[in-house]
Amino acid sequence: MSVLPEEPLGLATPLDLSPAPLAVVRYDRLRLDRLGEVFDPAYAALGQAVEDGAIAVTGPALAIYHGDPMDVFDLEVGFPVVSTSLDPLSIDGVRIEASELPSGPALASTVIGPYDGLGAAWGRLHAECAVQGHQPAGIWIEVYVSDPRTTAAEHLRTDLILPVLR
Repeated sequence: MSVLPEEPLGLATPLDLSPAPLAVVRYDRLRLDRLGEVFDPAYAALGQAVEDGAIAVTGPALAIYHGDPMDVFDLEVGFPVVSTSLDPLSIDGVRIEASELPSGPALASTVIGPYDGLGAAWGRLHAECAVQGHQPAGIWIEVYVSDPRTTAAEHLRTDLILPVLR
């Protein structure tokens, strides 16, 4: 069972995130124009780790942005996993390591459609966060509920989760 929401979410659904173990590929000091270079190799390595039995996945793929996604940010690309103890491993030169889902209060929204609509959806969620009087914590989480290999772009479901300060 996943610690992430299973049902689609409204515009700014309040959540209380619980910590959960993750297996991730970490990238430091990225900019948006480099995202296309990192997702495919990361998910290929993670998929191989699952196939090899090195990690046991408990939920959908996700990406966690630390910092300002419109400037320079750090990125974790991965999956929730069963075990909290994961020794770092390397597959095809890609390092997979343990991490943890950030915990605490958050606002979340579900987007149905192609990934190129996520920027506008983030803008709506961020604006609603301000309307509700919250301050973002500087972490942005995308949960890729649908598999883009088997789901048409117009039907992709992505949950956006914006942790907020208490």
